[in-house]
Amino acid sequence: MCGIIGYTGKQEAGPILLDGLQRLEYRGYDSAGLAVCRGGSAHASPQVVKKAGRVEVLSRLVKEAHLRGSCGIGHTRWATHGRVSDNNAHPHVSSDGAIVLAHNGVIENFLQLRQSLEKLGYTFQSETDTEVLANLIALHYARLKEGNGTHNVLEEAVRQSLAEVEGTYGIAVLSVDDPETIIGARKGSPLVLGVGNGEKMLASDVTAFAGRMQSVVYLDDGQIVRMDRDNFSISTLSNESVAPVLSKITWRSEDAELGDFPHYMLKEIFDQPASLENAMRGRFSQDGSTAQFGGLNMGPRELRQVDRILFLGCGTAWHACLIAKHMIEKYARIPVDVDYASEFRYRNSPLEKNTLVFTVSQSGETLDTLEAQREAKRKGYRVLSILNVVGSTMARENDGGIYQHSGPEIGVASTKAFTAQVLVATMIALYFGRMRDMSFADGREMVDAVRELPGLVKQVLAGAANIEKIARKYAAMNDFLFLGRLEMFPVALEGALKLKEISYIHAEGYPAAEMKHGPIALICGKCPTVVIAMKGEMLKKCLSSIQEVKARKGPVIVITNCPGDIPAGLADETIVLPPSHECVQPILATIPLQLLSYYIAVARGCDVDKPRNLAKSVTVE
Repeated sequence: MCGIIGYTGKQEAGPILLDGLQRLEYRGYDSAGLAVCRGGSAHASPQVVKKAGRVEVLSRLVKEAHLRGSCGIGHTRWATHGRVSDNNAHPHVSSDGAIVLAHNGVIENFLQLRQSLEKLGYTFQSETDTEVLANLIALHYARLKEGNGTHNVLEEAVRQSLAEVEGTYGIAVLSVDDPETIIGARKGSPLVLGVGNGEKMLASDVTAFAGRMQSVVYLDDGQIVRMDRDNFSISTLSNESVAPVLSKITWRSEDAELGDFPHYMLKEIFDQPASLENAMRGRFSQDGSTAQFGGLNMGPRELRQVDRILFLGCGTAWHACLIAKHMIEKYARIPVDVDYASEFRYRNSPLEKNTLVFTVSQSGETLDTLEAQREAKRKGYRVLSILNVVGSTMARENDGGIYQHSGPEIGVASTKAFTAQVLVATMIALYFGRMRDMSFADGREMVDAVRELPGLVKQVLAGAANIEKIARKYAAMNDFLFLGRLEMFPVALEGALKLKEISYIHAEGYPAAEMKHGPIALICGKCPTVVIAMKGEMLKKCLSSIQEVKARKGPVIVITNCPGDIPAGLADETIVLPPSHECVQPILATIPLQLLSYYIAVARGCDVDKPRNLAKSVTVE
């Protein structure tokens, strides 16, 4: 949520900052801006350009402003305090003109601080909590300058100001007195330092500078970084020095480029054969009977002591957790609970002694899930994670985990990250199952099924043209129902969420049997129902639900791997999946739902990659 970019080096900062802001657009935003220190000369007012709307609008304004300077900061804002407006866009300049600030997060005590600052003569041009922090830093900066000059004063002013702040933040700060230096700090909002040859960058995530910086340092909560083009140092809020840990950036900038696709979401849907292959690569035993994971940091003896598993996630990741519950209970016979991460940390839920906790997050920065992870660890439980972003905060704070290796996911609506999460959960079910009572033969069968998955996904994607045709037919509808049974119920939830996220159509997912307990009242000719009806014991039950919809003149779209078992004329539209093992069917059933949502959103003229009001990574409560 929101995005920060900072640059100090030998080149003009403006184009580099704009490029970084464009790479951060996927995080979600409603306004953007940047500030550049003019000409590298001390005491010169920074040039600030900011505007409500898209980065492309800001880009035109920046070109007209003819910015000059080799140090600057930029920001994409997602409104929390204050409406969407030019004045509320970041960066903010203190009323004395000394401090420039970009900020992600929420300052919870901003109102008290603002009232105190107003009494001291500081004025405000916006409704934001961020401008309060800018003026607070300016206050401490002015006081410290009187006795110490300007050397390292900005860092200390930031440190003293943050000691007064309640809430979360990721910040980038400039001072007009030291126009080549940027101060960054974080608490609850991600911030990473990029280290290059004669240049440094600061950003909310690595996407912003991949391909430009050689190494990255992931800042922890409570850390402050001071950086100029040649040097950087990291310390804590209590002014203790921190030895930096440099990591190589493992993916290329091309990995986050569109190529020949019109939208990132479509590209990432078609990336799934490769992303699923990456998620399973090197993770099967030599005899091909089970999965293996290198980062759990728990041996078989410890894992056999687990009596219960708790999965925590939010949004799409929560749906992956629900599928994980079905898979692990089915194949490993271990009881599994699933909770919203946002609820878990406040409910004081009692957990059994030998409970293993899994947190699931694409970014590894989802604040609710991160805080739930911390709460579980605080209570003494072992916490493992399923994550995509290497070096993320959750990865650094958990007890172990599994990386998805999906590559960067730019589209706000998650696609390839979700299916990779489900695949990893399926492999966890196999791993625990073989450790307990699953036979060698059953393990081999399941491994073979998983290995075939990328090829089966390619077969589903080959039917995209048919799904696009169906999408155009129903794109004008404003209500949808999605139905499934057992592990297909979470798939139905995910299908409904995708449609809501990118097309703004009201959509609901239900277990098919629950339709008659209320949702059936919605059935009419203008409310299509998508039913996932797979071969097996639940097929007859799903067919009964379809009959109930048809009896009320509701259009029906059926997704099935057994079209011959669907009575002629029962479905208005049929999307056929290839035959497969039950363990991979949730992933295969998800692909057409992603395509259906995508093509409907395109037909309605929606901004697929940047849906309104949404952010890719939710880093505030």
